[in-house]
Amino acid sequence: MREMRAQQEEAARRRRWAVIWAVTGVLGVALALTLGILASRTSTAPVPSAADPSKANANAPASLVAAADAVGFQPHSEPGTGVVETRSAADAPKPTNPDLLAPGTTAPAFTLKTPEGETVSLSDYRGKALLLEIFATWCPHCQAEAPYLEKISQRLDSSKAAVVSIDGSSGDAASVFAYHRYFGLTFPSLLDPSGTPGSFSQPGPPGPVSTAFKLKSFPTFYVISPAGKVTWASDGEQPTAKLMQEVEKAMNA
Repeated sequence: MREMRAQQEEAARRRRWAVIWAVTGVLGVALALTLGILASRTSTAPVPSAADPSKANANAPASLVAAADAVGFQPHSEPGTGVVETRSAADAPKPTNPDLLAPGTTAPAFTLKTPEGETVSLSDYRGKALLLEIFATWCPHCQAEAPYLEKISQRLDSSKAAVVSIDGSSGDAASVFAYHRYFGLTFPSLLDPSGTPGSFSQPGPPGPVSTAFKLKSFPTFYVISPAGKVTWASDGEQPTAKLMQEVEKAMNA
């Protein structure tokens, strides 16, 4: 009798431990998933390193170079920045701005200047697909995107597509040039001044072109067809694969 009771107690003990280990395993998996989700939301890519400024400086007036040096531009990051760019096109976030220009809308015409004073118009890109970014020099999400946009620009067939960015914070020439130079961008970064100048250290309001493109957050992206029609729009950091996908679609629109 004692032996049978001991066996029953041992069996009951084993069942209790089995339940404990099962519950512990479930909790462990749940904790791991939770930590994984939190890590994906709070992880941050390294701050991009500076490009060689010599080429940009060589093509700019000495006064602009000196003013850009005085800006003290340095990128910074926030939790979650620089992560989505390497993901698949299917991982692209949905736009947060419901007022973005809808596909099929004629893109607002613009004629703006680079920090060096070169004039650039939307009409210059007629016959090409255009990836248009509206950014701010102080925006960490824009800073995270910059190197990837440069890679896109280098990958595109320049006879069929191009990349252009517009400063949407009324940034002054020195700040925009400092940003452009730091990341070694080869596509135009344009000034869109309003009545209240902005800078890297002091955000300004959107200029008239940024306003026409319904800017509400940085960065904001548009893809424009060779005929000048909006084919896609979104905001926030985007997977490079998604941007390339939309540009390639526009090339054939």
